[in-house]
Amino acid sequence: MPTAVLTDRERTAVQAYLRLLHTVRAAFDSPPDGGRPPVVPPAVLAEAERALAQAGLTGNEEEFFRLLRSWCPRP
Repeated sequence: MPTAVLTDRERTAVQAYLRLLHTVRAAFDSPPDGGRPPVVPPAVLAEAERALAQAGLTGNEEEFFRLLRSWCPRP
């Protein structure tokens, strides 16, 4: 299977997205506390948005998810 060679900025964007994904999953998997919706720390979302912008991937989800699939394939 070929592997993708990402630029540093692309790799940073993928890693930030994965951190955001894990944070969201953890928020939704935690037990509810009085009906409050899960909260994702704004800093985690901001990091992902900043990394996407720096990699030139803002608004180009197709390319971003292609990079994500090639760098972090499903098991």
